[in-house]
Parts: sequence; C-alpha cells; structure tokens
Amino acid sequence: MKIALGSDHAGFELKEYIRDTLKSRGIRVIDLGTHYPTPADYPVYAKKVAKTIRNSQADFGILICGTGLGMSISANHIDGIRAALCPDTQYAILAREHNNANVLCLGARFISQKLALEIVDVFISTDFLGNFPQGKRHKKRVALIDQLK
Repeated sequence: MKIALGSDHAGFELKEYIRDTLKSRGIRVIDLGTHYPTPADYPVYAKKVAKTIRNSQADFGILICGTGLGMSISANHIDGIRAALCPDTQYAILAREHNNANVLCLGARFISQKLALEIVDVFISTDFLGNFPQGKRHKKRVALIDQLK
C-alpha cells in the first residue's frame, strides 16, 4: 500500500506523526509537504495529493489542515477525487463503504493523534461496498458523483 500525505502548517505536526507511524508499520508514504511548520496554503498541498491519487501513484491520500474543511473542498475540485472529512471512525467507515472516498481529510485542531491514527487505520482498511453484490446502489451513486465533473 502507498499513501500520499499532505498538510498545511496547522496540520504539519499531525502529518509528521502519521507519516512516521505509517512508515514504522511498513506502509510506503509519499510526503508531499508542507515540510515546515511555517504558514502554508492548504490548496497547494490538496492539489499535490489529489493529483497523485488521480494519476494512480498512490492508493489513498491523507490531507490535514486545521479543520480539514479547506483540504476537502480543495481536493474535491480535482477530477476523480472523493475527499471526505472524517472526524471519527464511523465517518471513515461510511466514507469508504458508501462513497468510495480515496482521500481522507483530518482537522488537526479537533482530534488527538491517537484518534487520527484510528481514523486512518479504519479508512485504509475498509472496502467499498460497491465492489460486492450487496453494494450495487453505492456503485451507482459513486458513478453519478463522478459524472458531476
């Protein structure tokens, strides 16, 4: 598995923690920045991660800013991206199962490092139900989402 990771300055510390933890587990991580805790514009990093996912250079993306809102809005402007702001594990499960989300967005100002890792773990290990016979309705809805662009 390969994960593209990005943040602005508000998400920098959490990004570093997630990156180091994932790497320690043997997961390949593409760290697209920011690489410093100084002010950085979240759309720049959302675009980098989203394009990495769109171009199939990573399996999932994780974006972190203060609230996760700016990252999710920005990433969803890139064709083929379904970015979901997930404040807890249940959101992450449903984002993957029902929406086939490929980018997880986190709000560093609102969740702990422990919860962030729990959300990441659930997100990357949950399958899209549209890949199974019982999930036909989800597959149809994701196809409708993809037609909006």
